[in-house]
Amino acid sequence: MERPPERQAIRGVELVSVSKLYANGQRAVDRVSLTIDPGRLLVLVGPSGCGKSSVLRMIAGLEDISEGEIRIGDRVVNDLPPKERDVAMVFQNYALYPHMTVFENMAFALTMKKRPRAEVESTVRDTAAMLGLEEKLERRPRELSGGERQRVALGRAMVRRPQVFLFDEPLSNLDARLRVQMRGEIHRLHRRLGATMIYVTHDQVEAMTLGEQIAVLEGGVLQQMADPQTLYHRPANRFVAGFIGSPSMNFVAASVGTDGRVTIEGGEPFVPEAAPAGLAGHRGRAVTLGMRPEDLAPAANGAGVRLEAAVDVREPLGNEVLIYWNTAAGALTSRMAGAGPSVGERVSLHVPFDRLYWFDAGSGAAIV
Repeated sequence: MERPPERQAIRGVELVSVSKLYANGQRAVDRVSLTIDPGRLLVLVGPSGCGKSSVLRMIAGLEDISEGEIRIGDRVVNDLPPKERDVAMVFQNYALYPHMTVFENMAFALTMKKRPRAEVESTVRDTAAMLGLEEKLERRPRELSGGERQRVALGRAMVRRPQVFLFDEPLSNLDARLRVQMRGEIHRLHRRLGATMIYVTHDQVEAMTLGEQIAVLEGGVLQQMADPQTLYHRPANRFVAGFIGSPSMNFVAASVGTDGRVTIEGGEPFVPEAAPAGLAGHRGRAVTLGMRPEDLAPAANGAGVRLEAAVDVREPLGNEVLIYWNTAAGALTSRMAGAGPSVGERVSLHVPFDRLYWFDAGSGAAIV
């Protein structure tokens, strides 16, 4: 019997100033540079139309590159067809053959490569066992739940033993409970397989829970690439700060006087403690203050910003409540444990100085 091919060392992926231009001159992707180390799981995240799926399709070879270079391992793959890139893609819509059984769907790529029958049988059954599909191999897609169909799509990619897995919003069609379950499946698969994975989503919660590294895109431009904690606590700009986190970060307009005192509409001027060193260069200029919902609470002891506020809407979530406030500085949101104040109640809100985020009002760049 022919021996199955030896698995090669895991390869990383590198994008060097990669762009995608359309005939009308629009840049869907604008000079994106990324390095994904071998065996890492990178999540590409951003709002609809930000270019993340275009990046993924260029890596897969499904879209041409207008500028730049893509490397998989030590090979430049710009001009290689998809079948020669050693990647496998899992799509949002599963793309299963409805007339084939689960076994036949998973075995399709190996059958097309004319792998020995015993190898195909062994590989498919081992993969099915890993995904909990052993009892479903003779069923057809219409007889499966959404989660089971997504696992079949994963299995079809896995049997190929690719160097790189590409996921294009694979969980978008699932309900909330199944999305949580499948995120766990993907985590476990990544640990078992050790393969390089690139995962596209518009859901920042999904990105934060899945990604070892996360690349945030907006308007085709890479805004920041970092681990989840760095993105959350040290965002590079206002867009990243507002996109990462649920509920979103609160933003209020402020100005820095020539004496270093900061003024917010509806608040008392203050000299901030623990202010970033770069704030000194913004004296006499407008800035934007960011406040995470969990840091904004009725007045507490300690130094910080204070704002008078009234409760507009409450959203009880069981173990916590979201409070939407009316303030002179604008609408703000808090996340609080317990019941929280009632609608219409007026309180003094407080944010510690060391929990403030500072951004340039013009460029949106973080002041550090």
